[in-house]
Amino acid sequence: MRKIIVQEFVTIDGVMQAPGGQEEDPTAKFEFGGWQAPFMDDDAAGLVTGPALKANVEYLLGGYTFEIWSHYWPKHGEVWPFINDNMKYVLSATKTETSWQNTTFLRNVKDITKLKKSNGPDLHVWGSSKLVQLLLANELVDELCLMTYPIILGKGKKLFNGCEAPRTFKLIENHVGKKGVMVARYARAGTIKTGNVGE
Repeated sequence: MRKIIVQEFVTIDGVMQAPGGQEEDPTAKFEFGGWQAPFMDDDAAGLVTGPALKANVEYLLGGYTFEIWSHYWPKHGEVWPFINDNMKYVLSATKTETSWQNTTFLRNVKDITKLKKSNGPDLHVWGSSKLVQLLLANELVDELCLMTYPIILGKGKKLFNGCEAPRTFKLIENHVGKKGVMVARYARAGTIKTGNVGE
């Protein structure tokens, strides 16, 4: 069975929209595209993103992230060795074809569950906010790798939407960078336990 590993750049308040460029995702008149740029020399995120970009994995993407990436990565594949050559699975209710090589379209959670149970490399999810929320709601996420930047944006697409299935995670890796970027990698653990603090 494959692991589904979610890799996300987020702000303190959980915004994940358009970290990489000003015009990356202007949905809902988002004004802060490229908010990650001032922190690019922080060493913490590089400790995780560097190996992740070199990992021989396959990719699970939401439809909107796929649209952005399919225009960009075919022209910039030298930065990311596997992004063009390895399979990309895209959740889309409407799209059936693309010129981007090695792409397969999925229709629903049942398709994702079947893919997860199949033999093959782990599946990395980048961006794809609605897909991540769907995966969390259906308990399909095995690992979360959150790269949290010391900035609050207030508005924008959020990582969590309140519909996640309750679940604990175990911290398996963490780094704090010189500019305050905090990287935490969590593995799915058990069910929620509650109790009382104090008398």
